[in-house]
Amino acid sequence: MNIYRENIIEHYKNPSNEGNLDSYDIHARENNPLCGDEVEIKIKLNNNKIKEVKFQGKGCAISLASTDILLENIKDKSIEEIKNLSNQDVIDLLGIQISGIRLKCVILPLIALKNGVKEYERPNS
Repeated sequence: MNIYRENIIEHYKNPSNEGNLDSYDIHARENNPLCGDEVEIKIKLNNNKIKEVKFQGKGCAISLASTDILLENIKDKSIEEIKNLSNQDVIDLLGIQISGIRLKCVILPLIALKNGVKEYERPNS
C-alpha cells in the first residue's frame, strides 16, 4: 500500500503531464465547488487517438495525482476508449482505497475528459 501512496505523492509533486498546449482539439475544464479542486485538460488528436495531453490545475494531492496518472494512461487511446472509461478504472489506476468523500477528487479528471469528448463530438462545436 505504501508504494501506491508514494506513487500518488510523486505524481502530485512531479506531474509528467502538467503544462499547456497551444494547439489542441479537445479542451475541458471541471471543478469541484465543495473542495475547490480544479482541472483543465487539453488534448491533441491524431487519427482520432490521443497524441498529446496536458493539464493545469489546483487542488488536493489525490485530485492532481489522479489527473496526472489518468492522462498518462490515455495516451494513444481512441476517443471510444475514453468514452468507455469508468470511475472504477480511475480508482484502479490509483491502487488505493478511496473513501466516498474523496471519490469526487479522484474522478474529477474523468468527468472533465468525458465532457470534453462530448463537446468535441457535438455537431458544429
